Amino acid sequence: MTTSTTVSTSPLPAPGAPLEHYVSAAPFDPLSVEAMTEEQAKVYQASQLRLMWWKFKRHRVALWSAVFLAALYLMILICEFVAPYNLHTRNVDFIYAPPQRVHLFNNGEFVGPFVYGRDMTLNMDTLRRNYTDDLTDVQPLRFFCSGDPYKFWGVIPGSFHFVCPAEGGQFFALGTDRLGRDVLSRIIYGARISLTIGLLGVAFSFILGIVIGGLAGYKGGIFDLVVQRIIEVLQSLPSIPLWMALAAIMPVTWSPIIIYFGITLILGLLDWTGLARAVRSKLLALREEDYVLAAQLMGAKTSRIIGRHLIPGFMSHLIASATIAIPGMILGETALSFLGLGLRPPITSWGILLTEARSVSVIAFYPWLLFPMIPVILVILAFNFMGDGLRDAADPYR
Repeated sequence: MTTSTTVSTSPLPAPGAPLEHYVSAAPFDPLSVEAMTEEQAKVYQASQLRLMWWKFKRHRVALWSAVFLAALYLMILICEFVAPYNLHTRNVDFIYAPPQRVHLFNNGEFVGPFVYGRDMTLNMDTLRRNYTDDLTDVQPLRFFCSGDPYKFWGVIPGSFHFVCPAEGGQFFALGTDRLGRDVLSRIIYGARISLTIGLLGVAFSFILGIVIGGLAGYKGGIFDLVVQRIIEVLQSLPSIPLWMALAAIMPVTWSPIIIYFGITLILGLLDWTGLARAVRSKLLALREEDYVLAAQLMGAKTSRIIGRHLIPGFMSHLIASATIAIPGMILGETALSFLGLGLRPPITSWGILLTEARSVSVIAFYPWLLFPMIPVILVILAFNFMGDGLRDAADPYR
């Protein structure tokens, strides 16, 4: 069996001879229809933020997590309006009242959102309050109504609420605590502190981490050596005992606002070391690139080279670090407040609310006092999912 092989007979150029080529002398417009399609032109003209947004939208879990977090942060701006009761309102006739169920139909007839009134009896053997629904007492909920008076952000007096109980009635969707205060309203008010303390703490730690780590990685030398030894000392200390020690030295005579900023400062001071080391390692690799040398030869300052040329090169890592650090800050504040070393009343946070559930007997008899744990879990999961989506959207190699 024979096989035929076709051999090209076109003459090969002599060694060293120039190759034939064609260059069009017509001017080239990169935005012309002939040069690219409409979809390509759309991508070509898009900014970096728009490209990140297009990629982020494809991550559905991250997108809905971002929507959830945005709704929470918008809510804390108007928590006085959203909460059905004032933060300090006490219902002395309904101490440790269990959550009320919202109904729509009564005896087969549509009434709208309502709750049944309650009767309380005291068990003389266990001294426990027993609540039973009075099916003859229908209490329709009111929306966009006048209810408990409050001061909006502690300044502007008001009494307008999104939802209110019926006139002379009660509405405890998540029950009440040992003083008869509505748990749902206190969770909504506590979100303002717990969510903002994470943002402020991360902002402070990022400033320290980027500045100190950036200078250590870019300059090197003695400064880098000293910074690394300081980071090693701080990272060798156990976090929780150090938090407790720093929080315990704050005088009890300080105002709640000063304590709030003090806790934020403590969380920020102890969280910058990991970011600083990550920034340093990235800058050590990037400072040898040609574009950094070009910026130096053009006379760019160190701050401009780091902020304009180096940090954007690993922005995805910074985004991932931020979204991981914020829930860490929230957990840190929750742990300190739960142990009695963080924020103190009258400031309310999710950690302070969880101090009501430190006793096993309280959890056994009044499990609804653990409800403040649910928003903590949801917020931490949302930040992690959103951070995963942002990291993928910001990373050009994904």
